[in-house]
Amino acid sequence: MAQKGVQLDRETFSCSICLDLLKDPVTIPCGHNYSMNCIKSHWDKEDGKKIYSCPQCRQTFTPRPVLVKNTMLAVLVEELKKTGLQAAPADLCYARPEDVACDVCTGRKLKACRSCLVCLASYCEKHLQLHSELDPFKKHKLVEPSKKLQENVCSRHDEVMKMFCRTDQKSICYLCSVDAHKSHDTVSAAAERTERQKELEVSRQNLRQRIQNRKKDVTLLQQEVEAVDRSADNAVEQSEKMFAELVRLIQKRSSEVTQQVRSQQQTEVSGYRELQVKLEQEITELQRKDAELDKLSHTEDHTQFLLDYPPRSQLDESTDSSGVNIGPRRDFRDVTADVSELRDKLQEVLRGKGTNVAQTVTQVDVLMSQPEPRTRAEFLRYSHDITMDPNTANALLSLSEGNRRATLRAHHQPYPAHPDRFTECWQVLSRQSLTGRCYWEVKWFGDGVCVAVAYKDISRAGSWNKCGFGQNDKSWALDCYINNSSFWHNKDKSPVSNPLSSRVGVYLDHSAGVLSFYSITNTMTLLRRVQTTFTQPLYAGLWINNFTAEDTAEFCKLK
Repeated sequence: MAQKGVQLDRETFSCSICLDLLKDPVTIPCGHNYSMNCIKSHWDKEDGKKIYSCPQCRQTFTPRPVLVKNTMLAVLVEELKKTGLQAAPADLCYARPEDVACDVCTGRKLKACRSCLVCLASYCEKHLQLHSELDPFKKHKLVEPSKKLQENVCSRHDEVMKMFCRTDQKSICYLCSVDAHKSHDTVSAAAERTERQKELEVSRQNLRQRIQNRKKDVTLLQQEVEAVDRSADNAVEQSEKMFAELVRLIQKRSSEVTQQVRSQQQTEVSGYRELQVKLEQEITELQRKDAELDKLSHTEDHTQFLLDYPPRSQLDESTDSSGVNIGPRRDFRDVTADVSELRDKLQEVLRGKGTNVAQTVTQVDVLMSQPEPRTRAEFLRYSHDITMDPNTANALLSLSEGNRRATLRAHHQPYPAHPDRFTECWQVLSRQSLTGRCYWEVKWFGDGVCVAVAYKDISRAGSWNKCGFGQNDKSWALDCYINNSSFWHNKDKSPVSNPLSSRVGVYLDHSAGVLSFYSITNTMTLLRRVQTTFTQPLYAGLWINNFTAEDTAEFCKLK
């Protein structure tokens, strides 16, 4: 009980501004007591208004009262100091630089617990008592402590901005609504907040949906990565089993095959990994935006909500939630087939069916080092069955013969809308992706066509200069004309001097970076050979020149 009495005495003789024991106490006309320096500092701020008020009861005085030290209080305070209770209560929470400080406290300010939108001031718990004790203050709007209260004040009329001009898209005060914005569409800040809160919820819902869709895409990509890994691991395992049956001389080739498979595996997986990382980054960004909008949606101050409200262009961003397109996976069975063929050749020799072991080993060495074929029969070993992807075909291209033949028509075909479709260029890509060693042939008729390869991310919308085969760094193209052929890459044109037939062969060694075009007659004539580095799987492409002659190009069946 004694301790409680001391506590009451300390509070009684504390200055309500600095919350410390009274120092040079003075009593102002309304009867409240303050430290002399505290009330002087408070009134110095009101000199411009020529009206002076009590920080506790808000009673005003004119002129400024003369302050005289209250000697009786000074004696009592000195007696209280002898108890050793000179400091402010230990449980007071002083404001740190990142906190909102009480606007009434002087000296070391306490942390504000609420801000008043009517007073445009922030208060600690002690100075907030008037808002719960006096009827005029009970109607004031209290919100979480804010450092942005002055942003609520109209710079022109020095009034709180409680209106919103929809015409100018800005917060205004009531005087502005009947003055400069008289003929504008104006509403209360609360009404505008209600409308935008609805928009905010719709935007958040779209963001959450996009997050869910992207998470599904990441899961799908992970499944594809695992499938590629399983296929590659199986190919390596089978290859190693077969090479275990061979003599020590070809063990070196076994490691080369393993390295090739891993290289191709890395090419496949890296594309999935890159897209997976991109989607995870997009998820993180969407979650960040959602958190920002969530914080904004809980802002109690209508005006501050409107001031922090993002531009409509950010809220109206595309909510595209389409999934990723997973192309056909790289099949490593061709590696297993090659090794099986080598094993059979060696077994033939060991069983006495061959003529010379050394010659067979030489054949094995040549086959494993994978030189570029020289005869059509050798090229056909790597032939691929290629068809066109209808989702990429320009609307003027008619596909037939099981999507092997493309014919340019004068009227649009009834294709559904698809993001992969070429909109301006009369061209189409294959359904199959191409890695490793591949060979295919194209028959063409008419004024001219273009035989090409391209990465899947080549642009689909725009003019020929942007999307056309050979007009960018994502495609390589052979323009086929009887008397005037040329090769294109990244807008760089190279003439083709050798004569061109109506049948063109294309050979691709993806890992070696080799791309070759041949004119097919009784013999194969090299038209153009490219040595580069391919960073993605390639797709075969066709471009048709003239619909008046109904030009046609077709991927040939080679098997």
